[in-house]
This record gives sequence, C-alpha cells and structure tokens, in this order.
Amino acid sequence: MVYTISGVRFPHLPSIKNSSLPSFNDDRRSNAVSFSLRKDSRSSGKIFARKPSYDSESSSLATTASEKLGGHQSDSSSPVTDQVESPETVSGDTQVHDDVEAQKIETEGQDQASELSTSGGQNYKANIATMSESLVQEVGQRRIPPPGDGKKIYDIDPMLKSYNGHLDYRYGQYKKLREEIDKNEGGLEAFSRGYEIFGFTRSTTGITYREWAPGAKAASLIGDFNNWNSKADVMTRNDFGVWEIFLPNDADGSPAIPHGSRVKIRMDTPSGIKDSIPAWIKYSVQPPGEIPYNGVYYDPAEEEKYVFKHPRPKKPTSLRIYESHVGMSSTEPMINTYANFRDDVLPRIKKLGYNAVQIMAIQEHSYYASFGYHVTNFFAPSSRFGTPDDLKSLIDKAHELGLVVLMDIVHSHASKNTLDGLNMFDGTDGQYFHSGTRGYHWMWDSRLFNYGSWEVLRYLLSNARWWLEEYKFDGFRFDGVTSMMYTHHGLQVEFTGNYNDYFGYSTDVDAVVYLMLVNDLIHGLYPEAIVVGEDVSGMPAFCIPVQDGGVGFDYRLHMAVADKWIELLKKRDEDWQVGDIVFTLTNRRWGEKCVVYAESHDQALVGDKTIAFWLMDKDMYDFMAVDRQATPRVDRGIALHKMIRLITMGLGGEGYLNFMGNEFGHPEWIDFPRTDQHLPDGRVIPGNNGSYDKCRRRFDLGDAEYLRYHGLQEFDRAMQHLEETYGFMTSEHQYISRKDEGDRVIVFERGNLVFVFNFHWTNSYSDYRIGCSVPGKYKIVLDSDDSLFGGFNRLDDSAEFFTSDGKYDDRPCSFMVYAPCRTAVVYAAVKGDEVKGDEDSSLVPISLVPEDV
Repeated sequence: MVYTISGVRFPHLPSIKNSSLPSFNDDRRSNAVSFSLRKDSRSSGKIFARKPSYDSESSSLATTASEKLGGHQSDSSSPVTDQVESPETVSGDTQVHDDVEAQKIETEGQDQASELSTSGGQNYKANIATMSESLVQEVGQRRIPPPGDGKKIYDIDPMLKSYNGHLDYRYGQYKKLREEIDKNEGGLEAFSRGYEIFGFTRSTTGITYREWAPGAKAASLIGDFNNWNSKADVMTRNDFGVWEIFLPNDADGSPAIPHGSRVKIRMDTPSGIKDSIPAWIKYSVQPPGEIPYNGVYYDPAEEEKYVFKHPRPKKPTSLRIYESHVGMSSTEPMINTYANFRDDVLPRIKKLGYNAVQIMAIQEHSYYASFGYHVTNFFAPSSRFGTPDDLKSLIDKAHELGLVVLMDIVHSHASKNTLDGLNMFDGTDGQYFHSGTRGYHWMWDSRLFNYGSWEVLRYLLSNARWWLEEYKFDGFRFDGVTSMMYTHHGLQVEFTGNYNDYFGYSTDVDAVVYLMLVNDLIHGLYPEAIVVGEDVSGMPAFCIPVQDGGVGFDYRLHMAVADKWIELLKKRDEDWQVGDIVFTLTNRRWGEKCVVYAESHDQALVGDKTIAFWLMDKDMYDFMAVDRQATPRVDRGIALHKMIRLITMGLGGEGYLNFMGNEFGHPEWIDFPRTDQHLPDGRVIPGNNGSYDKCRRRFDLGDAEYLRYHGLQEFDRAMQHLEETYGFMTSEHQYISRKDEGDRVIVFERGNLVFVFNFHWTNSYSDYRIGCSVPGKYKIVLDSDDSLFGGFNRLDDSAEFFTSDGKYDDRPCSFMVYAPCRTAVVYAAVKGDEVKGDEDSSLVPISLVPEDV
C-alpha cells in the first residue's frame, strides 16, 4: 500500500518510535524517505497574531497558560500535581531539560520575519491590539451579531419563568463570555480564527509553527525535514504557554518543510519525554505496519490545490438527510474513497430524492471501528479515504448536484489516545480536558473537554469554523450533545419531561454556553448553515435562537422514535397500540424543529438489528427474489417496512433522516474489521479476523429489479419526491382525525395531504369514511400497496374520490376509501376542484416515481 498526497508517494515509512524514546540530544535520522518536490515559491494567506489566552474574571472559565490550568502550574519551574503516568508514551529521561534550555535557535532570515514571530511574550502581547483591529477591519460584514436579551423564551414557553434563575444565569454567563472575547480577542469572529495562528501557518518568508502546551518544559519541532533531529529546531515559550518556532524559506525560496513531510512536536513534559502530533494538524496518516499516526505537513503547490467551482446550494426548506459513511459505502469489502463516493454514491443520493448528505467519520480517528466518534485529530479529514483535496472535490460535486453537505462533528468527547490524540498532550491530565474522573467518560472510554477553558473554547470554535470555511460544509450534526449538557451525561438517567431534569445542578452550564457560542458563530458567519443537535433529553429551548435565550440549534435529532419502533417490533402485531405510535411521533416541543428517523446507523451496528431484519430475519436471505413465492414473514416485513418509514416521515418531525442502505432494507448489520480483544480479566471478545465483509453497503441489492429490495428502494424514493412536491413536513397544518384501536387505523392531515394507515394484519375496509378539511376531488398520490413497491396492487390509483359535506371525525367534510390491511395511502385534492388550501400550487397529484432527477 502507498499513500499519495498530490503527487507525493509515501513508501513504507520507517517507524519514528523506538522502544525507548531518544533524548532531545539525539540526532535521529530517517532513512529511505525522500520526496521530490518542486522548489517554487508559493503565496500564503495573511497571518493574524492575537492573544492566545486570557485570565477571565468569570468563575466558570479556567485560567490558561499564565496561571494554573486544571490543577497544573504552567510555569516550567512549578510543581505539577495529580500527574497521570503514561508509561507507554513517555520515557523516564527527564534530565534533558537544562540542555534544551541552553540551546539557541539559529535560523537565517528570522529577523526579516519578526513581525510574524511571537517568540517573546512581550512582543506577542504588543502585537495583539493592532492585529485584532486589522482583522476586524478586514472582515467587515463578517461580524457576529451582538447578543440579545435572552427573554423571548419566556413568551414562547411561560413555564420556563419558574426556572428563570437558572436560565438568566446561563444567559448571563454567555453574555459575559461574549464581552470578554470582544475585549480581549477582537470579537468572536476573530477568536474563531485560531487555525490562522496555531499549528503551521505559511507566509511569504517562511513557516511559523505555534502550539499551546503550558505543561511542557521544553519543546522541539521534529520531522522528515530535519531528519528528526531534536536539536535542530528548538521552540521558545511565551508568557501564555505558547511554544513557537519560525522556519525561513530555503535559499531558493522553497519552504523549509516540504509538502508531505511527517512532523511531530517533542516535549519535555511533567510525565516525561513525549512525541505528539501537533494539536492543530491538518492531515495525518498511519504508515503501514505502525499503530500510531504521524502528522503530515500538508501544503501542496497552488496549482495542485483543489479549487471549488460550484456555489453552496440554497438552504432547503424541507430537510431530507441521507446519513452516510464514506469508508463503508462500497459494495465491495474494502475501505471506500472520497473519489468513489463522489462518483458513485452522490448521484444515487440525488436520484433517491434526498437534498442533504450527512457524512460521518470525517475527523481523523485512529480506531476505524469507532465509526469516527473517537477523534484523534480534530482539524484533519480522515486519510483512510483520501486526501483533503479529494474531500473538497466530493463536497463540490455534491453542491453541483444541489445537495447540501452536513458534517457529523464530534465536540462532545475525544479519543483517550496519547500517541496520536489530545490526551496528555503536554504531559498533564487537564490541558484540554477536565482532570480526574470528571474528564473521563466511563461508557465511551474517552476524554471530556473542559468547556470552561479559554483555549479549549478557541480550539473548538475554530474547529467548527475550519470545516465551514476550508471545506465548505453547509452545516453540522453535533454528536453526543446530551452528554455535553449534563454532568451525568444522560447515563442511567430517565428524562421524564419535568423541567427540574434540565435546570439544576446536573446541568453543565459551561458546556451549554459553549453550544450557544458555537451556534452564534455558525449562524452569524453563515446564516444559511444548518445545525442539528443529537439530544435525547428534550432540553427545552434547544432549538430556539441564542438571542432569544435558547441553545441555538436549528433541529433536534428526534431519537425516541427509533427506540419506539424497536420496542414495538419485539411485540406481536396484536399488541401494537396506534395511540402509542401517534403519541411518540408527535411528542415534541412546539416551535422547535426535529429531524426524525425510523432507524439510523445506531440500529444497524453489530449486535443490533435493522428494522428489515427485525421484520424478516433469515427469510431475507432466501425469499427476496420476485420470481419465488414469498413467505408470510417477508410479506409482513415488506408491508410494515414501508408503513413505518412513511408514518415516521409524515408525523414525526420537520426533517427526515435515513442511513444509507436502510432505504431498501439492507439485510445485514455493520461489523467493522476487528481482531480478538483480550480483556484484563482474562475474557476474550472474539473478532472477525479483520473482515470487511459486513462493513460495506450492498447497493446492488436495491438496484436489482428481480429482488424485493428494489421495491422498498423505489418506495423510499417515492416518499422523498412526495415531500419535495407537497412539502408536508414543513407545513404548520397537522391534524390527527382518527386513531382507532379497534380498526388499527390512523388518519391524519399534514399540509394539503390526507394520510390513511391501516395497521391491521388481516382486516381490510371498503367504503371506509375519512375526514378532511378541503372539499372537492381527491386522488391517490402514494400507495404502499402498488406493485412497483412490492405490494399486491389492491387499489386503483386512477380512481377519483369526491367529498361529502358534513362534519366527520371533527373535520368539515369527508370521503370514502378502500383501506387494505397493512397499507399506507396518501390522498391529495386535485387542483381546480378544491375550494381552497394552504398552497394551491401544491395540490397536484404527482407520479409515483418522477423521472426528472
């Protein structure tokens, strides 16, 4: 295997980690690694230096580099308490500190770049005011609007007035933090440009590398470019715990660090000597045969960088998300690439009728089976799937197709890896995370951010902005928000809906304030951006704008619905209660939008079951061919699969989500390649011999017209186009006129459509009267029993239905239909025959599967 970065080929790279780490005095040489790169000069963006940390007066903010951080002294001479030993990542050689301190940086040409260098603390602080002012003038209209008064939530929900003490305090902390950022950083807009200061930044004269590591006593930049010589490029520390070095261009104008070079920072820390991937690294790779990743200096020549060609699509009114994972998107047992996903999967998503693609596992993660949720390098796109420019090409293609692209972003926790992640980065337990048990998530086995730390706020806010600006993502799905908002992380806690559950001592105000800040930032810079929060708790005001006192999300992920379906699928049909179904689907806060789903990736993981597998089990392997007689289990499964998805979309929220493959009832779970795991207690969890067989998506099954999977896929496609035509999910009109436990029938209006669901397993009803609000003529616009969808074709889709006057089921008029067992049928008034409607232009029957896609 070789790694390719814009023409640079990585051979099998030798490991830079020996059994014992060399001291700073070692001259480490890298053999058999060479790069042939052009030596031309490249343009660079302007670098704005600004204050890296501030000792806030707010009690909720941890002091940063110049004071204690998480219980540790930033001064290299001060004692460090509560150390966490990490013998696998550090050595016991701590005698090199004096030698390093005695070394001087001798870099030719550094004087000419002094305006960009902040090697002295006083010089660094002196430049802040001018740079911040210059930045504000440059960005102009990109200012984030100032906070409002945060009081509107009490008008929206008067019950919140009883908790105004907590809510006003929360909003006060948010406003105070905004004021501190304005005062010391030039505003939230400037504060969120951390990636222009930290990590590697390029100027016309050279490369500056900065890293916040207050716990380190000495630091040196090492890599292929200096043969891993720790004496060559020693860094200096300012008063704020920021380490820095400037590398001037070579004599021929080429950069001191060639594109594609492996890089790390070596630090003398309270826990010993440690080599770390830079925290702000933009790309990292795992060399063949090695476990830890290596940071890569990614800076291709201008002519090799991907240039976006297509504008962002307009924000869709009706959000229909196709949740996807690039690596497992191939039909073959392999790790798929950004390029293949761009060429093969994006056109499929467009044809299916979705208008948004949500991509998981973008941020680099060393453990593939974590599904991307144990992030090690927050600013780096996963190298498993290709290069950063490959990802940009994917997003640009999506925009060309009119698809908005959402990133599944993880700010709720981080990998506990110390070799290639943020954990113990500067040798202390509390740099980016809470120290002690508060900084550890016992269920996820990961580290938890300290959202009260100034530099953590800079890091995470800059991270969100980086993906929007550099890669042109159109928004985010924030993972694990419930875990962030509560000190108990939502574990072993049942949220009853009582407001005491949300506003008390278990609420992590720092984390909620961070969410308010990041939503402020995103919507201020990109008003068209879409932000979805994964919250199972039902936090009130979660989807109310920050200026009104809310948390600021656009949508809440409605997670309870999927759990309800799994609960019901474990029961017999006779034990289903239609009232229970309706209550779960409609149990959401008024005025706060939800994205609903019948199943996501969570239900498809190994050990769980998809809805299709719950319904049809092993019969899916032998009885899905259309030329063979189906079993009763398959007939039931296909019918209910369509009904479950349509009623979820019809009643459950203002947006809809589907995980790739579930649209056609993917027959198998997801099992990432894994080996046997040996637990400390002696138990062994068997692996799958590193197999990729079940870490892929069998799109060929959904495309095969000779299989019943095809009918399910066509129905899902028809659902999406029904919503595209009628916009029922975003209509304010929703009325449930019937939920009959005896007949097992649910009838409701959503927008200008009338939905009729018959969940009875044997009873079909002829001349069944249903209420409606619009008089006139109706036609069928979607029929789950159509043979195109694998149904029995018991309805005549050309039939016309005429309303009768007189109230029925509390509706002003009604008409009679045939409701076969286990079917879902959608009716729409025909244009020209109705009296009036919400939107006359939408009262038009559509073809079941439009061809103009």
